[in-house]
Amino acid sequence: MASRASTGAAASGSRASPGPRGPGVTAKSSSDPILRNALRYTISAREYAVLHKHVISKSKTLKKRAPTVDTVQRIMDGEPQNRGRGGSGGQALAKGYATGSSTGGGASFGDKESKAKAKEEVLARIAGKGAGADDYNARAIRHSLRVFIATGALMKLWEIVSARVLGKRQGGAASGQKQPLHKSPTLRLSLSLSTILLMYRLLFRFFTRLRAHLLDPTAAPFRIRNPRTTLTLTSPYAPAVGASLAGLALGVYPSQQLRVSIAVYALFRALEFGWNCAEDNGMVWGWDKATHGRPDKKRTRPWWWGSWMLQPFAFGQLLHAAVFDRDCFPTAYGDFIFKHSTAYLHARPEDYPLSLKWPKVYEIIDSLATMAKLNWPAFISPILFPSKEDTLPASLSAIAPLTSGAHPLITSLSCATLHPSDPSCTRTLLTFWLRSFTPLTKILLLVYSAMVLPRFSSLYHYPLSTIQGIISNALRMSTFLTGALGTWWSSICFFQTWLPRTFIPTQRFFLGGFLAGFWAYLEKKKGRPIFLHTAKASLNSLWKVGVKRRWWRAMKGGDVWVLVAALALTGVVYERDAKAIKDKNWRKGLSWVRGEGWRDWVEALEIEGDEADEKEEEEDIYGRETNDDESEEDGLRY
Repeated sequence: MASRASTGAAASGSRASPGPRGPGVTAKSSSDPILRNALRYTISAREYAVLHKHVISKSKTLKKRAPTVDTVQRIMDGEPQNRGRGGSGGQALAKGYATGSSTGGGASFGDKESKAKAKEEVLARIAGKGAGADDYNARAIRHSLRVFIATGALMKLWEIVSARVLGKRQGGAASGQKQPLHKSPTLRLSLSLSTILLMYRLLFRFFTRLRAHLLDPTAAPFRIRNPRTTLTLTSPYAPAVGASLAGLALGVYPSQQLRVSIAVYALFRALEFGWNCAEDNGMVWGWDKATHGRPDKKRTRPWWWGSWMLQPFAFGQLLHAAVFDRDCFPTAYGDFIFKHSTAYLHARPEDYPLSLKWPKVYEIIDSLATMAKLNWPAFISPILFPSKEDTLPASLSAIAPLTSGAHPLITSLSCATLHPSDPSCTRTLLTFWLRSFTPLTKILLLVYSAMVLPRFSSLYHYPLSTIQGIISNALRMSTFLTGALGTWWSSICFFQTWLPRTFIPTQRFFLGGFLAGFWAYLEKKKGRPIFLHTAKASLNSLWKVGVKRRWWRAMKGGDVWVLVAALALTGVVYERDAKAIKDKNWRKGLSWVRGEGWRDWVEALEIEGDEADEKEEEEDIYGRETNDDESEEDGLRY
């Protein structure tokens, strides 16, 4: 009776005071599934609270019409019997996930027991002891919808910018035909990325719960009957590997260069994380055995080791492809290289007759490839032998305007093509440095200055050191680029002079690029992003060259499976040792993709572990003080 009366009083009170800040909540509105699901899949209660505080409450009209935070919370919760649905599942998820994480190498933070306990508490909060699968699924759908909308908006913005500013048109827009909606690259990319996120979260939660249930004592008969299946599904890495199948949704997007770029980027990131994990755990350089009971010491990497070592191979492959397989070579790289090589690629002279043809840049490059296939024929000077007709092979007639007036002292055809007016290859290399180093330095100064703008506070507080850093970075990078390009161009003349004509005639371009890549040592400390970008471009180019020359067969949807493998490796590394992912923002992003919130759990566990250690130290100190006081009292009593 008392409870019924109190309930009635509460109901009558709520009817008497509907609330001045918004409309009241009726039983129908709070239990309406359409309204409740629309709100849950659009915005969370906490996000609505922030929006209400900073936007809605500032406007009288919005404040009057919009529901209050409590109203939205009650609508999302629905009926009281549905509020705690799935809570036990969340606890089971946290329990199973914590067990798997602790067995997967999570006890590297010092004291194993305290850190494992702290991690279990954190993971229990991730699963949400009062929030069930409904909340997790609603959050996953909500984030997927936001990814869908954001990707579509960015793609539309890029189309507008590329069409109006850059003058480019893509797909059917180039021919003026309107594409069907289901064939739109924008729609398919947005759908692909949002589906990957949604499926990854759902699969990760499914395999995590499956593992937790298989580890339960009640599943012992199943484990005995199926030992191999149990070993696979109860592995701490099973959720990460199973969730990586979400990468198959990349196949929704049409097979274009962007899809390949996404897969290659994910693969390189995964390989980087895997290398860091192997190196941090002593799998690469090994351990030094200690004596006198001391722990083994992990060996450090050699001083010369670094990502710069990728550049000789990347430069060799790219520059070889630039000569023989230009359709497999990145256009942006070619434009940059040939634009800053005016000492070797000569433009039309101003006094040259317009009626006569002058070789273009790519015609000169094609002529170099033809020379290599002809085993580098000797140069016959038309000035010394004016009566000789066949001074050039017929396949090299495009460079006749260059070689016809070449210096008579030049003996090699490549030198007559690259520096016809100067017989000295060394002087031409010095000329290249003088022409290319200064313009490159100016461009790089602007680039590095623009990169400092987001960190304007450093320029304000430390102007001299910041300016010094900009200048040193620009000079170092300019030296690296100029030296690499100069080495490659001069190596053509060097090999023509010192090597027999039939010795590796076509592989000389790769060897010259390989030598040019050693200039990357100058940027070994700060050039890692550039080195990885060049390596990705080289891998993509090598794959295309191999398909073109039938070294290997292209697999339909192979880039999709590459993304699946990259997601699996990244998830395994994150599960085994999250510290191997050095960038804090990447760790936050992976945590968000898995549905664990935008938070760096490595820092969270370290902080909780430190707090536990401090608490134990305080307890030890307090215990010692208590024991000392008791001993003093016993002595006085005695």
